[in-house]
Amino acid sequence: MQTNHQFLRIHTQKNFEIIDITKALQTFVNNSGIQNGIMAVTSQHTTTAVSVNECEERLLVDIEQYFGKLAPADQPYLHNDLHLRDVPEDEPENAHSHLIAMMTGNSESIAVSDGKLVLGTYQSVMLLELDGPRERKVSVQIMGA
Repeated sequence: MQTNHQFLRIHTQKNFEIIDITKALQTFVNNSGIQNGIMAVTSQHTTTAVSVNECEERLLVDIEQYFGKLAPADQPYLHNDLHLRDVPEDEPENAHSHLIAMMTGNSESIAVSDGKLVLGTYQSVMLLELDGPRERKVSVQIMGA
């Protein structure tokens, strides 16, 4: 069995943004030489999420609106009492981002068969930026033969 690992570095542009990383992941599979195995994709941040879903423009708007209703940024979260915590001066009030990330999850495992990611017709692997813009890092590890 062979194992390959790398980090994807992604510069996000917005506070809430959904980025399709499927092509970058498939390129990693292509370069790994692994034909059959499993890929683990894990965000390295507590205010981002990784999800498999349809990357359709109108659905992406629906997703942002849905999470905005579930965890509105303007609520009085305890985590946002920055004056009561030891934090850097530029620390944002981002409790809502943490809550959304917990609902969505920060990793996905994706099968690889015949050198291709095993995804359904409308499925994409997406990074959800919940507290940007920032530079983000995603761990990608593939194991197989």
